[in-house]
Amino acid sequence: MAMSVEEVEAAIIEKATKAPKPQLYIKDFYECDPERKPREIKNIANDLTKKGKLMFWSSGSTTMYAIPSRIKNEEGKEGVN
Repeated sequence: MAMSVEEVEAAIIEKATKAPKPQLYIKDFYECDPERKPREIKNIANDLTKKGKLMFWSSGSTTMYAIPSRIKNEEGKEGVN
């Protein structure tokens, strides 16, 4: 039985919260629901970004996803201003 969108969202948030690194590639979320196509996972992650539960983080060459409270700003403080 396929996971609902809400279950996939919860799995993505849990993975982003518990991952050793605060920033994750979209491919890191594919295992949250292996039955879904990568594009569907990306759309769910983008919806979580619109809701403010995830945020984009860029290294300059690639865009990653992160929980806002896990990102360190330039001063080294937790969270985003």
